[in-house]
Amino acid sequence: MDDTERDGVVALWTACNLVVPWNDPVADIALARSKPNAALLVGCEDGRVVASVMVGHDGHRGWLYYLAVDPACRGHGYGRALVAAAERWLIEAGMPKVHLLVRETNHAVMAFYERLGYATSPVTMMQKWLRTASP
Repeated sequence: MDDTERDGVVALWTACNLVVPWNDPVADIALARSKPNAALLVGCEDGRVVASVMVGHDGHRGWLYYLAVDPACRGHGYGRALVAAAERWLIEAGMPKVHLLVRETNHAVMAFYERLGYATSPVTMMQKWLRTASP
């Protein structure tokens, strides 16, 4: 991703209902782009951002975030291509596995990842806010 694509990525995430009040997409993009262990990959069509994925690692495992494909462009392989590109990025970084989070009510997205070989893990995700979330 380059600087000129940021607003297109934020608009895409918003159109795909990935933006929630406690996650500022502009801040998330800036943080990922400021670290050597993260990248934001985009797919463009006619100069317009139509797909994106944020990829990163913690030195032990890789993570995928914000996979999004413009609803009008779904079914054309953008999501599959970006997941494959993110996986290659992680392999090049030496990561042995990749994780991602999907809301348990998002059955269509779970089915998409299952078709790509992902499986549900028998774990419980826990969290703690280290800073106050901005509404």
